[in-house]
Amino acid sequence: MHRLSALTDLLQHLLKWLLLAAIVAALAGSASAGFLYALDWATRTRLAHAWLIWLLPVAGFAVGWLYLRYGSSVEGGANLLIDEIHDPKKIIPLRMAPLVLGGTVLSHLFGASVGREGTAVQMGGALADQLTRMFRLNNDDRRIILMAGISAGFASVFGTPLAGALFGLEVLAIGRLRYEAMLPCLAAAVIADQVGLLWGVQHTHYAVPLIPALSAWTLSAMVIAGVLFGVTGKIFAQTTHGLSALMKRCISYAPLRPLIGGLVVALAVWLLGTDRYIGLGIPTIVDALKEPLPAWDFLGKMAFTIVSLGTGFKGGEVTPLFFIGATLGNALGPLLHQPVALLAAIGFVAVFAGAANTPIASTLMAMELFGAEIGVYAAIACVVAYLFSGHAGIYRAQRGGHAKRHGGKDLPP
Repeated sequence: MHRLSALTDLLQHLLKWLLLAAIVAALAGSASAGFLYALDWATRTRLAHAWLIWLLPVAGFAVGWLYLRYGSSVEGGANLLIDEIHDPKKIIPLRMAPLVLGGTVLSHLFGASVGREGTAVQMGGALADQLTRMFRLNNDDRRIILMAGISAGFASVFGTPLAGALFGLEVLAIGRLRYEAMLPCLAAAVIADQVGLLWGVQHTHYAVPLIPALSAWTLSAMVIAGVLFGVTGKIFAQTTHGLSALMKRCISYAPLRPLIGGLVVALAVWLLGTDRYIGLGIPTIVDALKEPLPAWDFLGKMAFTIVSLGTGFKGGEVTPLFFIGATLGNALGPLLHQPVALLAAIGFVAVFAGAANTPIASTLMAMELFGAEIGVYAAIACVVAYLFSGHAGIYRAQRGGHAKRHGGKDLPP
């Protein structure tokens, strides 16, 4: 009798979370699909009308004013979602979704260097949290459904369901996974990805033509590269947070911050004579997997992204981190006597692993994007990058679950 009762409870748990995860996935996957279509339109429009870059300061002011007027309760973005998972207080306002969607599309339309995962994660989390009131979920269930929303948003915007599932579990606290949410996060990520595909979303195809056999030197090269990728992620996170804090101290009126940032970006594009470092930069990422690129490309993207995000433009950090990692890996290939495409692919995920403190999700992402054969190399570089990125990252609300290594001190934040 006891076994029958336990089995019944388990089946009820399974059905409950499959149903809730499916609803979250349908909402987040559809929102991500609409966002990706809007983002594609914004990018094509900007490329066709180069003069739009001069309106970036105006767009920055508009986004800043909208958040000041209507979005003060959701200004925290992804960090707000993480805080609510750790300490549930009040339901995320639904306005987070349209505000971050509009702010990100405007940022891309006029040429800011921002990403897209932050937008998808925030939309997924905000939409998922609306089910809290509808189904009268308690705090424990609310934590899980918010995590499922994060996983669904991440998976559907990148087309990486396994990485999306692990990201929702791994991003909350350094060195700790939330296994109780594994089923909802996995179901939401897989279904959300399929929902996006049903809407006709097409994700960028990446390919690594040659993955060498394991050897003492190839493994050593991954360790060396991992150190550099981790330090790069650490510098990116610290500098972005530092600029944001400086702007808030020096400029009290929030809309002026992205106005100034937009002016700096526009002038830099004009002075350099290239728009290579604005927008998502996916064509350059693809090129990094094919041919040698200028060794300074990663520094250019870092500078443009730090200014854009640090002054208040909306979007995300992850796709710019992919660009930074891929181009840095591209530059390291000849130095470490490794195929350029291999180290570009490893850098693609490892800089993100270090900056976000998500080595497992990043390794799975490498395998989903580049093939299972790259898994060992990606795992080594991502874990080393994680160790060398310090005990902080791009998400301020991320908690310290465990030290990154046993019997010693981590690198300082």
